[in-house]
Amino acid sequence: MNEVLIDRRSGVDRRRRTLMAYVYGALQPRRVRGRRTEDRHYPIIDWHSPRVLALAVLILMLSSIDGVLTVVLLDHGAVEANPLMALLVPHNLRWFAAVKLGLTSVCLMVLVACSQMRVLRAVPGELFLYAVLGCYVVLLGHELSMLNMIG
Repeated sequence: MNEVLIDRRSGVDRRRRTLMAYVYGALQPRRVRGRRTEDRHYPIIDWHSPRVLALAVLILMLSSIDGVLTVVLLDHGAVEANPLMALLVPHNLRWFAAVKLGLTSVCLMVLVACSQMRVLRAVPGELFLYAVLGCYVVLLGHELSMLNMIG
């Protein structure tokens, strides 16, 4: 059969992007899991578990606390170990805060998007969020111990 399908669309998109459309999409997600068997390893979804949201918010909070503690430690004579942030700290604290939270947010978006994937088909992507969270806990513990030594 050599049927030719004719596209009858006018080319004008009649859908409207309203706030209610986003609210409806948040309450009625369409992609909670991958649909095909090959989606087992690299699913593309638009709904993540509340646990992933909690991890992302907690990481952002710890990153903010890290920024504040970094500035306090720098005032007491410490040196910024991150070369990119070391360029920003002495000149402008607003740029330091913006770049720190911006980079953290972009990296978190990537980690959240990949949280349902499996790395090397064995390691769940969500595990990387826990690893980042653990690194921030260790870093904040170190910074707090440094503050105790100084003050």
